[in-house]
Amino acid sequence: MANAPVRLAIVGARRGRAGRAALKALPEKVQLIALCDPDESVHSGWREEFPNVRLYTSFEQVLRADDVDAVLIATPLLLHPEQALMALRAGKHVLTEVPACYAVEQCWELVETVESTGLVYMMAENYCFMRPNMMVHNMVQAGLFGDLVHAEGAYIHDCKPLTHDTQGNLTWRGEINRIWNSVTYPTHSFGPVCQWLGINRPGGDRLVSMVAVTTAPRAMHHYYRDMFGGDHPGADPNYWSQGDSQVAVITTERGATITLRVDWVSSRPHNMTHYGLQGTEAAYLSERHPGEDPLIWIGGASSKSSREKDEAVWEALWNYEDQYEHPLWKRWRNEATNAGHGGGDFFVLEEFVASILEKRRPAIDVYDAVTWSSLIPLSAKSASAGGRPVSIPDFKVERESLTNGLSGGTSVK
Repeated sequence: MANAPVRLAIVGARRGRAGRAALKALPEKVQLIALCDPDESVHSGWREEFPNVRLYTSFEQVLRADDVDAVLIATPLLLHPEQALMALRAGKHVLTEVPACYAVEQCWELVETVESTGLVYMMAENYCFMRPNMMVHNMVQAGLFGDLVHAEGAYIHDCKPLTHDTQGNLTWRGEINRIWNSVTYPTHSFGPVCQWLGINRPGGDRLVSMVAVTTAPRAMHHYYRDMFGGDHPGADPNYWSQGDSQVAVITTERGATITLRVDWVSSRPHNMTHYGLQGTEAAYLSERHPGEDPLIWIGGASSKSSREKDEAVWEALWNYEDQYEHPLWKRWRNEATNAGHGGGDFFVLEEFVASILEKRRPAIDVYDAVTWSSLIPLSAKSASAGGRPVSIPDFKVERESLTNGLSGGTSVK
């Protein structure tokens, strides 16, 4: 095992606060050494909470620090690929916020860099560690769902106020809505689904192809006109490229289907989670808001049989917590309950440092990160062609084939 605690630097002050619960609960495993943010006005809050932390304004300062073992990249989305590569090449383990990449070429470069350095790389997809998602994963692995035939996920969150600052200047979210038209933020809805299906896992399924379509952009120009007046560029309908709702339909090698929806501008209450899973023996529906329970139906265990027409009855997922609570939640429930994103913010940091100390791949490794993130460029390609199917790379298999071909003296290209 590596030496503990892992000495961590956080790059990006606002989102970096997501790891506070784990930092305080795991002092024997992880120590916050440094914080980096170009906005010095945010430094004082960190100094109050972590008196010994070093404060930087330059990412390069972090990379030069010999006593930093690992970095948490919590900067705007468009910076993730470059900063992850820089940190790996500087000898730092990397935990990065989502998504990992937004171009297929970036995905391949990240895979090669992780493999060549041998360092731990993990994507901080906190939704994978939410209690219901992990419990369903446990049920799938126990065989309760039988053969999986369909899954769905959605990220529906009105983020219009986060697309600009107080003066109306665009943030990274605003820039993405201005220049992209794709399934822009797929990993929250896609990550848990891929884990249920065993994507990138021995004996699991694999992704084959995707069709993506988007609506017209409607909400943003109305919002910007109301907020900043008709002279703001965002009040022009032609200013925005991103459709309000983006939908992808994905097929798998075993004949399952996956539907995804991303919508972060439509006016409606926040759907913190939206998932569904259908197997031959069971079905699952996530809760839509905090007043609901996630629902499960298990053939032969739930109160009615599906063979009785219209008699099958949903029940609360929590009815099965004694049998199928995930072991990580059994161990860390008190600590995770106080963390953000349904406990996910605690578990991503706990898993990251555990994988470093135990010298193993993390639960969400580079192949998961690039597979889930690749939906951004692939969906843009499909949507721009009117919903034409596009193939989804199997990064792990393709890299192994290429490596084996080159080592044998024959290129697979």
